[in-house]
Amino acid sequence: MKELKRAHIFVSGIVQGVFFRANTKEKAEELGLLGWVRNLADGQVEAVFEGQEEKIKEMINWLKSHPGSSKVEKIKIIWEEPTFEFSGFKIQY
Repeated sequence: MKELKRAHIFVSGIVQGVFFRANTKEKAEELGLLGWVRNLADGQVEAVFEGQEEKIKEMINWLKSHPGSSKVEKIKIIWEEPTFEFSGFKIQY
């Protein structure tokens, strides 16, 4: 089995009010990733992804070229050890 990774991500730009979280959840589930996504008060979106490293990198590339009304200006990625605390992917409020 491939080694599992965890990425803690902060996305800035036009990423709130444009279905960014819903689209991120859909894509994460499609890739088999676990974790969560939420809006932050400062206008950023924060997300945690756990899964196979190549799937997380695919997710990051998808975020960078995210379709629709959003405009991603910057992505900060913090690689961490997986905690295995998730059973799915959810939107946090």
